[in-house]
Amino acid sequence: MRALVWHGKEDIRCDRVSDPGIEEPRDAIVKITSCAICGSDLHLFHNLIPAMLPGDIMGHEFMGEVVEVGPGVNGKLKKGERIVVPFTIFCGECEQCRRGNFSVCERTNRSRKLAEKAFGHTTAGLFGYTHLTGGYPGGQAEYVRVPYADTTHIKVPDSLTDEQVLFLGDIFPTGWQAAAQCDIEPTDTVAIWGCGPVGQMAIRSAILLGARQVIAIDCIPERLSMAEAGGAITINFEEESVIERLNELTDNKGPEKCIDCIGMESHVSMAQPDTIYDRAKQMLMMENDRPHVLREMIYVIRPAGTISIPGVYSGFSDKIPMGQAMNKGLTWKMGQTHVKRWTDDLTRRIKDGEIDPSFVITHTVGLDDGPEMYKVFRDKQDSCIKVVLKPGQEVTLQ
Repeated sequence: MRALVWHGKEDIRCDRVSDPGIEEPRDAIVKITSCAICGSDLHLFHNLIPAMLPGDIMGHEFMGEVVEVGPGVNGKLKKGERIVVPFTIFCGECEQCRRGNFSVCERTNRSRKLAEKAFGHTTAGLFGYTHLTGGYPGGQAEYVRVPYADTTHIKVPDSLTDEQVLFLGDIFPTGWQAAAQCDIEPTDTVAIWGCGPVGQMAIRSAILLGARQVIAIDCIPERLSMAEAGGAITINFEEESVIERLNELTDNKGPEKCIDCIGMESHVSMAQPDTIYDRAKQMLMMENDRPHVLREMIYVIRPAGTISIPGVYSGFSDKIPMGQAMNKGLTWKMGQTHVKRWTDDLTRRIKDGEIDPSFVITHTVGLDDGPEMYKVFRDKQDSCIKVVLKPGQEVTLQ
């Protein structure tokens, strides 16, 4: 089969690789009909997250048709069914899964000991996301093996298109969880840093959850335009001070809720001293992440506010003003998304017409064009916000 394969820093290729097969009783094989390039794939593309090996198959946002099931699936998934696959692999049986904390499943990360030794923590197994999260082949391919398939799946109505439901596997529940864990009240101002795909979903989620006003922060005109179309007030951080504008919009009190949809690769004006500092330390391998957004949220948020972090951080961050965070009495909520916790409700909302997540798609191409689209997506070329790949179709790159 064909698949997008990691060969090193900024080197993704469409290769011929071996077809997957059933390895464990709870496995299923899925023929991919649609998959996507996610912002967090760029962390691997830039080689900022360790333990990728040449030959690893990329991708954790995908869906398709079940073509084979193992004997342990026990009728919970059948050949021919159409499913979205959550990026977090979960057993459904361990203590964390029973609590609904699927992204920290205790069983599915087969590299758990390696991850704990390297970073002191672990997640559930993740598709296409380094050998610290299990080394599972990803879904930017024609076929994929889904372990724990009897639990790790989302069945979708035939009445909905791939484009409407594909993002149930990652960015839609990620944006939703980011907003939901803020416990939004009708009087709240919610400020969201980053208007990429997750940020766009967080904007619309915050509005659906009843925020008084939603403020979106970015510098890319197309992203800001999409955010404004979704109901947000926008701030271009290259043209005005984020802190001053947020204070102006909140009577100098600051927003009650702040959401970081950027994570470890924040981009701000190089005139900012802390940005130069973070970039230098990251290049010298003295710091994993660039936490400018975290600092800015702490500076501007209203006392007793909530900070929500769906953006990916990989290791150590420097110069976080924890004294200010503590004395402001802030609540922090963060983590990989507990996808399955949210998807029944979100599927219903799509079906009922409350939201159509396909609004975020700007490019649809065939799998062979995937390597080039990684660069287009990285560089925000051609107004690119979200790329969908169609492994079974010949779609020409425009």
